[in-house]
Amino acid sequence: MISTYVELIRMRFLTMLAYRVNYYSGILIYTLNIGVYYFTWQAIYGGQGTLAGFTADQMTTYIAVSWMARAFYFNNLDREIAGEIRDGSVAIQFIRPYNYIVVKMMQGLGEGCFRLLLFMTPGLVIACLLFPVKLPHDPKLWVTFAWMLFMSFLINSQINIITGLSAFFIENNEGMMRMKRVVVDLFSGVIVPISFFPGWLKGLNEWLPFQAITYLPSSVFTGRVPDGDILGVMAVQVIWLVILTIPIIMLWRSARHRLFVQGG
Repeated sequence: MISTYVELIRMRFLTMLAYRVNYYSGILIYTLNIGVYYFTWQAIYGGQGTLAGFTADQMTTYIAVSWMARAFYFNNLDREIAGEIRDGSVAIQFIRPYNYIVVKMMQGLGEGCFRLLLFMTPGLVIACLLFPVKLPHDPKLWVTFAWMLFMSFLINSQINIITGLSAFFIENNEGMMRMKRVVVDLFSGVIVPISFFPGWLKGLNEWLPFQAITYLPSSVFTGRVPDGDILGVMAVQVIWLVILTIPIIMLWRSARHRLFVQGG
């Protein structure tokens, strides 16, 4: 069974490789995004030492790392699942000898591996050449960030799967998918770091999974989290990984029952 899932990762990687030109243009788009945010924040700082706990150098690094991290964990699993539900092809998944949700995770991981090697890594190199990005030198911090980035992928994929499975219960979840993308980008800290949110919104966000996708990993990587608190931050990701598993299981079980009822 494990070999089957490994093959799924490989096949998705090869599929993405066939359309690699799209990702080369994506590198340019992400670099432009980083440039726009970099010059915007430079104007906001205006020579000030720190804002919301960020120095200007930390903000530059945070912007570059956050956008390149997004290049890795981003996927369209929600649209894939919703499309398979709408055209009925999901029905065949119920009789196949594997778990549909795990299959989607493995396919997303295959895409993530492609994005890591041919999108995120070269994009970060280009960003470091164009902007004053200061990456850490501590190998332990790189290993920690790599693990947290993998957890970011899992959590973001879980949210996408939940959104995609909602197509079983509503006629058209296109609006929900668009809203989800905006909400994730905003509340994960890609657009604006969460420390800049007003107090009530920052407090609310602590009870939501989005900060575990971008803000927490990028904060650790930029040195804003003390060494003694890193394990606690990593634990937050693990907790949300477990919590989000529950609605996925419930939705999938309900979806199976609903599909059988619709099929007579």
